[in-house]
Amino acid sequence: MEPIDTGNFENSRQNHSLDPSDPYAREQQTFPFLTSEEIDRVRQYGREESVSPGTYVFKLGERSVDFFVVLEGAIEIVEHDPDGSTRVNTAHRTQQFTGELDLFNNRRILVDGIVRGATVDQPGRLLRVPRQEFRRLISAEPELGEKITRAFILRRTGFIQHGEAGATLIASHEDADAIRMARFLNRNGYPLKRLDPALADDKTHADALLNQRNLTTNDLPVVLVSNMVSLSKPSNKELAIALGLTEDVSPDKPYDVIVVGAGPAGLSTAVYAASEGLSTLIIEQEAPGGQAGTSSKIENYLGFPTGISGPALAGRAWIQSQKFGAQFAVSRKAVGIECEKQPFRLGLDGNDHAFGHSVVLATGARYRKLGLSEEGRFENRGLYYAASALEAKLCENSEVVVVGGGNSAGQAAVFLSSYAKRVHMLIRGKDLSASMSDYLVQRIAETDRISLHGQTEITDLHGDDKLVEVTWKGPQEEKRKPISHVFVMIGAVPNTSWLNGCVELDRNGFVCTGTDVTEGRATSSFETSRPGVFAVGDVRAGSIKRVASSVGEGSVCVASIHAWLSAIA
Repeated sequence: MEPIDTGNFENSRQNHSLDPSDPYAREQQTFPFLTSEEIDRVRQYGREESVSPGTYVFKLGERSVDFFVVLEGAIEIVEHDPDGSTRVNTAHRTQQFTGELDLFNNRRILVDGIVRGATVDQPGRLLRVPRQEFRRLISAEPELGEKITRAFILRRTGFIQHGEAGATLIASHEDADAIRMARFLNRNGYPLKRLDPALADDKTHADALLNQRNLTTNDLPVVLVSNMVSLSKPSNKELAIALGLTEDVSPDKPYDVIVVGAGPAGLSTAVYAASEGLSTLIIEQEAPGGQAGTSSKIENYLGFPTGISGPALAGRAWIQSQKFGAQFAVSRKAVGIECEKQPFRLGLDGNDHAFGHSVVLATGARYRKLGLSEEGRFENRGLYYAASALEAKLCENSEVVVVGGGNSAGQAAVFLSSYAKRVHMLIRGKDLSASMSDYLVQRIAETDRISLHGQTEITDLHGDDKLVEVTWKGPQEEKRKPISHVFVMIGAVPNTSWLNGCVELDRNGFVCTGTDVTEGRATSSFETSRPGVFAVGDVRAGSIKRVASSVGEGSVCVASIHAWLSAIA
């Protein structure tokens, strides 16, 4: 094996035209060097090793790999392309360290790590920090932990931005299943490269990959995994399993707290519970962030004067909770709860289960549907319940409809107006003042591309394979317009059907807590009629449906969890 040239190492980053927002342009933060003093601090948690050139210190698909600091030589980071070939993404040299966000969880890692010596015959010298000791390091050395965490975030961002070290999706950009899968992977922070066989720039590469795996266009959409696994039209759960996104749940050892739902309230609960030493499991059917995770920008969240996107806020909280040791079971659905005895037994899809001494219901609410007979046929085929960049790109230079008068609908309309030729906002009321924050009302009024239609609702959807026309009825007339993209953000339906009588619900299906509980006892504002079961965020009856209030409820609820755990100890 050739020795490494630590002064002029060629890597894939040099193939990119870097702009200031690209993590690879921020090399000092993305691939920092540790000082001698910092390495001495790391040494307290690990051990030095002499490793032969060519040795794999970790391999694609492994879980719970260790953290390495290079003392002599280098570690090449090798990614696997979907055609089976490999290439060096980068190399960590002397005084640099390995790892990215998967070191905070138990997901399968995305790359290989191969040792290179400073010379042909000379072994590499590494400082290995086992996974559990790495968690102690991050917690006990906050300044060093910040440097490492920032690098991990930027490295994963680089993977995502450049479509590296992840999966390849071959499908039309307008295919409904492809939209669903891309949204799922994007929201879970998984790198994805997309190829559309209908595009001239993608066709040759897409055809070659399909031929290599004996696939045809009838198999599309297809997800190709670097270990030569091919998934044709997979469900989100099948994707999560194949890509190693979900973590194994301990079926026997009870957790201190199980949080059901990873919206702002659930993520806040997880951060505070895990940071205070409670063993914490979060069960999430889709992805971190909930409804807020699809918001293009939240401008009235405390501490972010220029606003922050829902995905960015959710991503930060997701990383933060994992840094403290919270465990995530993504693409897992809670299907029932046995709450007659301790510990509570939570049933999961796939006949799995988990035990928890306490349970926090943070399942939030979902947008209501229009209630039209054709609605289901057009989902992800022109009818959407989120307005992220993925959907916005489909609407460029076209007219779109946003249905709803709340903040989420307002944020979507403003965001989409940067892409669409015209955004039609349809609301049941006369104006937006009663249901939307004033800053959004003013923004909408000042945006030339947004037209507000009061006392108006959609009465019919038209099309065959995809939506092509919309009929809406207003106070004066009924119109049928050639619109192929509709965003529905109306009302809220609580996700509580799986509770099966465990806790008291109000007449709309929201969870009663505190003084609203009429049966049993509730010792805190967030405890339900079942002692030890709590509810926070949008799913809680009487809650204020705002991101900030949900985050606050999740943090405050942890004090009640501590009190409950002390009472049953």
